[in-house]
Amino acid sequence: MRTFRIAPSILSADFARLGEEVKNVVAAGADIVHFDVMDNHYVPNMTIGPLVCEAIRPHTSAPIDVHLMVTPVDALAASFARAGADIITFHPEASHHIDRTLGLIRDAGCKAGLVFNPATPLSFLDHVMDKVDMILLMSVNPGFGGQKFIPQTLNKVREARRRIDEYTAQHGGEIWLEVDGGIKVDNIAEVAAAGADTFVAGSAIFGQPDYKAVIDAMRAELARVG
Repeated sequence: MRTFRIAPSILSADFARLGEEVKNVVAAGADIVHFDVMDNHYVPNMTIGPLVCEAIRPHTSAPIDVHLMVTPVDALAASFARAGADIITFHPEASHHIDRTLGLIRDAGCKAGLVFNPATPLSFLDHVMDKVDMILLMSVNPGFGGQKFIPQTLNKVREARRRIDEYTAQHGGEIWLEVDGGIKVDNIAEVAAAGADTFVAGSAIFGQPDYKAVIDAMRAELARVG
């Protein structure tokens, strides 16, 4: 039986009350705090940097999952590791040397992973599965919150799950499969059934008055998958 994890994205939180928002959403049942980091270069938007991660770290013991939508990657990855991140993922197109970047993140004491846009092939995984702790599939095009889930992502989730299961059956270990974009109560079970185990939700949680009610409803849907 898979372990499911819910990772609210603070991109949709109230930034004027960010520490309080993080405490509240974790108290409501969130497993992970998801950071969307955009640089107005790799994606056409700008969000938060390592100082925000450092400021949030004392407010929660939950893992901080940093999704870097930036280029270049290496320097910022190192800065987020020092700021208290637990997991750091990046887009393979944004690194000149994917294997080295994954190694740098792991050497800094964090879990490392690759992020795949809707049109990015999973073949980037072919030679680096031994350094990947998480695969993050974007079910929207990155850059903005509140977008609708792209249904074709489900096929990609199935393929990523197949790759993970084949690799771990031979080599052991654990690789998380995270999906980000348009996740909500109505579709989380379908995404889980395709093979995902970790779910990023922004506006679906932070856009509602009762975070616990939403997270509980998501868990009820996930319980149907088993």
